[in-house]
Amino acid sequence: MKNWISSFAGVCLLAYSLVACVKDTKQVATPAEPVSSETIAKIAALGFGTAEVQRIDEGYLVEGDIVLTEADLSAVRPATPSLVIAQEEQYNTNNLVRVNTKRNITVSVSGDVPSGFSNAVNAALARYNTLNLTITFSRVASGGNIDIRIVNSGQYIASAGFPTNSGDPYSQVKYSRKYINYSAGFMTTVVAHEIGHCIGFRHTDYMNRSYSCGIGGNEGDGGVGANHIPGTPTGPDAKSWMLACLSSTTDRPFNNNDKTALNYLY
Repeated sequence: MKNWISSFAGVCLLAYSLVACVKDTKQVATPAEPVSSETIAKIAALGFGTAEVQRIDEGYLVEGDIVLTEADLSAVRPATPSLVIAQEEQYNTNNLVRVNTKRNITVSVSGDVPSGFSNAVNAALARYNTLNLTITFSRVASGGNIDIRIVNSGQYIASAGFPTNSGDPYSQVKYSRKYINYSAGFMTTVVAHEIGHCIGFRHTDYMNRSYSCGIGGNEGDGGVGANHIPGTPTGPDAKSWMLACLSSTTDRPFNNNDKTALNYLY
């Protein structure tokens, strides 16, 4: 998640078994490894852009912030007739968290973190819990359904994935140690955003990430689905918590359209 218009470092978001992450603009460039034409074809077949594809440890970095593993490229993806493009609306993946009447999702943080970041995690959970959804979130000391793991990475600020086929939330959020002392609003927004992916939300501007990032286009369906959530606007939504990019000073509590989307799904 990077605000390309400003000079701020960006923030990472998105995935499935696809993991989204945004490069830190302050990183020193290293020579890129060549990417085969066969790999480029597989990336294109998933609906992702093929400009400036980079080889990285996890697999391939596409569209500046999305990591595709070799398994992602080899997986058979079902057709997604409900895919909608060309409008800035709110979207969910095909897989959602399975709920009967109510379901509590536990969240833990691995390792020692500053009190400011710990408080931001609590604040992110509170943003969801105040909406009286059919899912609630509670903090546990370890072994949460979603574990927030602090990692030593300079390639992204945070990353997550989408719910499993069995209806469980994606089990891990990775958050770079470099960014655990940012402002409370920034950290709360990033954590809430990544949890949004874990429960099935795509980026609000997935079809045109240049809206919040300044550059880029359609992120692609990637086989996970991009289904419009009824009741959300068909025009740009500047303050949505699920926009792809933000600046280091951004704080995005849920706006009315976000609340509509969350209440529709949960």
